[in-house]
Amino acid sequence: MLLQLHVKNLALIREAEIDFSEGLNILTGETGAGKSLLLGGMTMALGGKVPRQMLRDGADYAISELVFSVDEPELLKKLEKFDIPVEDGQVILSRRMSENRSVCRVNGETVSASTLRKVSSLLIDIHGQHEHQSLLNKKKHLEILDLYAGERLTPCLKALKESWGRCHALEKSLDEAGLDEAVRLREQSLLEYEIHEIEAAQLADGEDEALEQTYRRMVNSRRILESLGIVRQLCEEDPGSAAELIGRACRELNTALQYDDELFRLEEQLGEIDTLLADFGRELAQYMETMEFSEQDFHDTEERLNFINHLKAKYGRTVGEVLMSLEEKRERMDFLQNLEQRRSELKEDYTRAKRELDADCESAHEARVQAARDLEGRMLEELRELNFLDVHFEIAVRETGVPSALGWDDVEFLISTNPGEALMPLAQIASGGELSRVMLAIKTVLAGQDEIDTVVFDEIDAGISGRTAQKVSEKLAVIGRSRQVICITHLAQLAAMADSHYLIEKSAEDGSTATHIRLLAGDEVTEELARILGGAEITDAVRDNAREMKSLAEQFKGKTFQ
Repeated sequence: MLLQLHVKNLALIREAEIDFSEGLNILTGETGAGKSLLLGGMTMALGGKVPRQMLRDGADYAISELVFSVDEPELLKKLEKFDIPVEDGQVILSRRMSENRSVCRVNGETVSASTLRKVSSLLIDIHGQHEHQSLLNKKKHLEILDLYAGERLTPCLKALKESWGRCHALEKSLDEAGLDEAVRLREQSLLEYEIHEIEAAQLADGEDEALEQTYRRMVNSRRILESLGIVRQLCEEDPGSAAELIGRACRELNTALQYDDELFRLEEQLGEIDTLLADFGRELAQYMETMEFSEQDFHDTEERLNFINHLKAKYGRTVGEVLMSLEEKRERMDFLQNLEQRRSELKEDYTRAKRELDADCESAHEARVQAARDLEGRMLEELRELNFLDVHFEIAVRETGVPSALGWDDVEFLISTNPGEALMPLAQIASGGELSRVMLAIKTVLAGQDEIDTVVFDEIDAGISGRTAQKVSEKLAVIGRSRQVICITHLAQLAAMADSHYLIEKSAEDGSTATHIRLLAGDEVTEELARILGGAEITDAVRDNAREMKSLAEQFKGKTFQ
C-alpha cells in the first residue's frame, strides 16, 4: 500500500506531501490546479519519463519520493531478487532530477531507472489519462488475455520461446547453406588461402607482445647501454664507486667490531649490502651481454613483427584473436566442403523444429481460447455493473498459421452495446466513455490476477456522466475494499464515494504560483462536492444536494460491505 507521496520543485509544486489511506482515495480540484502534476510526481518516482521542463523555475533539482508498506511474503520474496533490503516493512522509491542527471534510489540504495521501474511494477499500477485508447490496438488485446490466462499459459509461452528460437536459428542456417555453387567455390578458395596464411605463420599465443618488447629493446639498445655504462661506473669501476666505498666501510666497521661486540648487527647489515651490490654488478654485466646482437637479428625481429602485425590487421587485434579466427575459418571450410550433407541435415532438423513449434502454437491457442471464454464471462459481469445494460462481449482468438515467439494467435475484443447490434471491434463502435468503462472492467478483472495492492486511476471518468458515473463510482468503491485505490476525478459521484478526499488547489505566493494538497474533513468535503456540482455560485440547494450525495454514498458502502 502507498503510504506517502513527497514532491519538491516539480513545476507548480514547491513542496507537497500526502499521506494516503486504505480504501478509495479521491483527489479533486479546479482545472489547472495541478492534478496531473501529482501523477507526474508519482511517475517520476516510479522511473517513468519526465520532461526536464517539469523542473520548477529557479530550482536546481526536483525530487519525488513514494513510501510503500510491504508485508506480503510473496512480494517480499520478489523484492529479494533485486537485493533490496526491506526494513520495518517499508519500501521507499525516490528520484532526484536536475538539468544534467537523474539519480534513482530504492531504500537508499542507488539503482538504475530500469531497476526502479521493475520494482515499482510490483507495488503500484497506474491507469493514466487516455490509456483506454490503447484498447484500439489489437496487440493490447493479446497482452490482456495473456495476463488473464496467467499460469495456464506460462508453460506454453516458455515452450514457444524455446521452439521459436530453434526454428529461427535453423532458418538462418538454412539461408546460409543455400549458397550458389559459384559463390561457395569462391568463398572456399578464399578460406583456403587465409587458413594457409595463418597456419604457415606458426604463431604462438603472446608472441606479438614478446616480440614488441624485444624490438623496443633493440631499437633503444644504444641509449640503454649508455645508461647502464654510467650505472656500472658509479657502482663498480670509478674511483670512489659505491662498491669501493662500501668495501672500505666494511673494513673500518670490522676494525671497530674488535672493541665492541654490539656492533656485530651493524657489521652484518653492511655486509649484506656489500653482497647485494656484488650480485647486482654480476646481473648488470649479464644483461649488458644480452644487448649484443647482430644486424641480422634486428632485421629478422623487425620482419617477423611486421608480418604478425599484418596478420593482426586482417584477422584480429591480438595473436590470440588471430588463432580464434583460424578455428572459425576451419569450421566454415568444413561446413562448405560438406554443404550438401549439412543442408540435408538442416532441413530435417528444421522440419522437426517446425512441428514442435506448430504444436506449441496449438497448445497456446487452446489455453488462450479457454482463458478467453472465462474472461468473457467475467467481463460481461463487470460491464453490466458499469451500466452497459444490454451488452455483448466476445474475445475472438483466431489462428493465423504464421508462428512467432508468442504463437500464431490474433486476438481481438468485440462488443455490442445496443440491442440488435452486431458484435464489432472496439475501435469501430466504442466511444471514449465506453472505452474508459471497458478499461475499468479489465482492471477490475485483472486485479484478482496480480498481487499489486495500489491502483491509480487518472480521470477514469472521461466521457461519462449521470447514472453511468454513479455505477463507476460504485465499482471503484468495491475495488477499494480489496486494495488501495487512488483516483483523480472531476465527477461528484466518484468524489462522494471517497474514504479519504484530498483537495488540490493553486494559489499565488511571493509573485509566483504554487500548488498545494490537503486532506478534507467534515464540511470541507461537502463544500468541495458542492463546488464540483455547482456553477459560478454555490447555493444552499447545491450544498444540500452535495450532503445528500455524500449520505447516499455512505449508505451504499454501509449496505454493500457490512
